[in-house]
Amino acid sequence: MTIVLGIETSCDETGVGLVRDGVLLGQALASSMEEHVRFGGVVPEIAARAHVYAIVPTIQAALDDAGLTLHDVGAIAVTTGPGLATALHVGVAAAKAIAAATGLPLYGVHHLAGHAAADTLDHGPLPERSIGLIVSGGHTSLLHVRDLTRTPIEHLSDTLDDAAGEAFDKVARLLGLPYPGGPVIDRVAAGGDPTAVRFPRPLTGRTDSRLGFSFSGLKTAVARYVERTPDLDVADTAASFQEAVADVLTSKALLACADQRVDTLVIVGGVAANSRVRSLAQERCDAAGIELRVPRMSLCTDNGAMIAAIGDLLVRDGAKPSSLDVTVHPTIELQTAQLV
Repeated sequence: MTIVLGIETSCDETGVGLVRDGVLLGQALASSMEEHVRFGGVVPEIAARAHVYAIVPTIQAALDDAGLTLHDVGAIAVTTGPGLATALHVGVAAAKAIAAATGLPLYGVHHLAGHAAADTLDHGPLPERSIGLIVSGGHTSLLHVRDLTRTPIEHLSDTLDDAAGEAFDKVARLLGLPYPGGPVIDRVAAGGDPTAVRFPRPLTGRTDSRLGFSFSGLKTAVARYVERTPDLDVADTAASFQEAVADVLTSKALLACADQRVDTLVIVGGVAANSRVRSLAQERCDAAGIELRVPRMSLCTDNGAMIAAIGDLLVRDGAKPSSLDVTVHPTIELQTAQLV
C-alpha cells in the first residue's frame, strides 16, 4: 500500500504526517505559537517565515518518527486551502518541490476535509452518512458527510461571524488571560461554576436559524459583564462562557443529526479538544442514541497526520493527482476533499 506524506501549513503549525492504509506511521509538528503571543493572535508574515524555517526539519522529523526515508513515500498530500495565503504557499511550494524532484503524485486537499479524515486514524472508516461538526479558531460548521472523497459535502450551517475558537481567544483577552484562549479557558474553567453567569445562547430563539451559529454577541455579553462586575470571578466567568459555547455547539449538532436522520456525530477541529465540549457532547449523544466520534486531542488541532489521512483516502480511491500548477485557495468553502 502507498505511503502518503501529508504537509499542513495553513496557520501557525508546520505539520507533517505519514499514513498508509488508514494507519498513522509517524508525524512531527513545529509551532510558531510563542512568536504570536505578544500580538494576541497569529501574524501571517511571522507564521509564513516560521514555516520556511521549519518545513524541511519537520519533514525529516516525521520520516525519522516513522523509521522511513523519502524513498519509501509513494504520494504527497498538502493543504491548499483554506488558511493564511502566505502560510499556505510555503507548504504548497515544499510539496511541489518534492513531487517535481521525485516524480511522486501530488494531491492538493482541503484543510477541513483533513480534519474530518483525522478521526479515521482513531476510529476507522466513517459510516456511510454522518454529521460533522468542525469547530476551530477559523471555522464553525455543520456538515452532512457521506463519502469524503467521492460525494460532495453538504454544508448545513456555518457561523455568521466569529468562529467558536476565535470567541475563546477574544474572551480570554477580556478576562486578562493569555493567548491562545481555548486551552487556558479550559484550564481556568475547571475551577469555576458554569452556572454562575447565565450568558446568552446565540441563535436559539424560535425565529432563529435552527442550525446557525453566531458567537460575536456572546463575546459582547461577556465584555459587558466584565465592565459592570468589579469583583469579577475569572474562573466562574470562564466556566459560564465555556458552558454557553458547549451548549450551543452540542445542541445544534444533535438537531442536525435528528434533521438528517443520522446516528453518527463526528466532532473535529481545535475546539473539539475542549473538555466541556467533549463531555457534554458525550452526555447528549448517549441520551439520544447517537454514536459520538472525536479523535484524540493531538489530532484535533492542526497537524500533518490529518492531511496525510485525507491524501491516503484519495489515493486508495484512485483519485487523479493534482497538477503541479495547483495553487492555494485561502477562503474556499468545503465541498470536495481534493482541490485541483
